[in-house]
Amino acid sequence: MKKSKKIAMAGAIVLTIFSLFLWWLTGKWMDEGVEPAADGTNDYAIILGAKVKKDSLSLSLQYRLDAALQYATEHPHVTMILSGGQGSDEPISEAEAMRRFLTENGIAEGRLILETASTSTYENILFSKKLLPSEIQSVTIITSDYHLARARKIAVNLDLDSDAVSAETPKVVAAKLVLRERIALLKTYIVGK
Repeated sequence: MKKSKKIAMAGAIVLTIFSLFLWWLTGKWMDEGVEPAADGTNDYAIILGAKVKKDSLSLSLQYRLDAALQYATEHPHVTMILSGGQGSDEPISEAEAMRRFLTENGIAEGRLILETASTSTYENILFSKKLLPSEIQSVTIITSDYHLARARKIAVNLDLDSDAVSAETPKVVAAKLVLRERIALLKTYIVGK
């Protein structure tokens, strides 16, 4: 075998091993992101938005809201920050869609704070933190299970401790979302956003 082929083969092996390591590492981070599970200790929770369709909620947002509704019902002292702006293809802001769902399901309007400017997970956490009383240093983050590790890492980078409420990921989009999230999680660990 020629020297250049040996170098190429060695490079391919190293790249494969490194890729497998990154796959394992991001999976480990994602598994750890759901712990500790929230128990009502924090007085504020941030619900991260997801797509609002023309005539309905996306499954991701529906599952997040189902988890948030259960948590809000179990912990009636918790104030919820509903975080999500309005994309160009969304009829209303994600925060407003969340408000409508929660109030229609018995959560008092007075427990809800809307954050309607964010367009990314980083902005969700950053803009929501600005709505918190200055003495609050820890919150509950409510989002999809695969998304918690990145959201909570961003919170740490913004000097905010957190625990977690994990929403199920819709099976129909799980493979695509989890792959994309692994890449985004690496980016967050490297650049902080």
